[in-house]
Amino acid sequence: MGHMACREGDECGLDTDCKIDPRSFVFKYNKFRKPEILWPSDDTVELPLHFNISHTSSLIACGIAMDANIGIDIEEKKRKKTKSILSLARRFFTPSETDYLAEISDSYAQEKEFFKLWTLKEAYVKALGLGLSSAPLNGFSIKLETSKGIRVSKASKVCDDSNSRCDHLSENWLFALAELNSSHYMAVCMEDDSRCQGPENSPALVGLKVWKTIPFVEDTLVSGTEAVKRIA
Repeated sequence: MGHMACREGDECGLDTDCKIDPRSFVFKYNKFRKPEILWPSDDTVELPLHFNISHTSSLIACGIAMDANIGIDIEEKKRKKTKSILSLARRFFTPSETDYLAEISDSYAQEKEFFKLWTLKEAYVKALGLGLSSAPLNGFSIKLETSKGIRVSKASKVCDDSNSRCDHLSENWLFALAELNSSHYMAVCMEDDSRCQGPENSPALVGLKVWKTIPFVEDTLVSGTEAVKRIA
């Protein structure tokens, strides 16, 4: 089984070098069962490390960021499904996302866009640190092509004032989307940081550095190679 480590890069001016002995890490679950690092209560660590994990039958990915919540999801591009794309979209996605997919006449292209959206939505929920009961997939919309890059917004028809399930949803997030080994989609979602500004109000980018990892043996930087194709 392959392993990918995805770390936040230098576009936001953050240094991911860590001087903490990895053997000293202690882990915990939050109330929604998201794994987290248990940091010392004396606040001696200035930039706490955040991580998130995703896996398929053939690949494991770990997203790592400094001083920002992160969510990561990977999906096989040829994942088996028992229902049609639009049937799945009507069940799990918002009406605007379903309409977007319905306008794609080519079935192969439609399936690709569906899994891109699914991967991004899963990464967002995981970055929030919530379960699907508190962050339903149809409670927010992902827009792939906007002037500000990939953006998330609450779905007005689901998240009205009476729906407490959407109370925790927010829109201050940045996204990255990539292909891994031409076989998987990878989405990364991170909190939007005011330090991360593109030139002249252009969309801020999530700086990614991707390593192929053999645990306890070696790390190989694969960013910029054919193994990682940045989509957005």
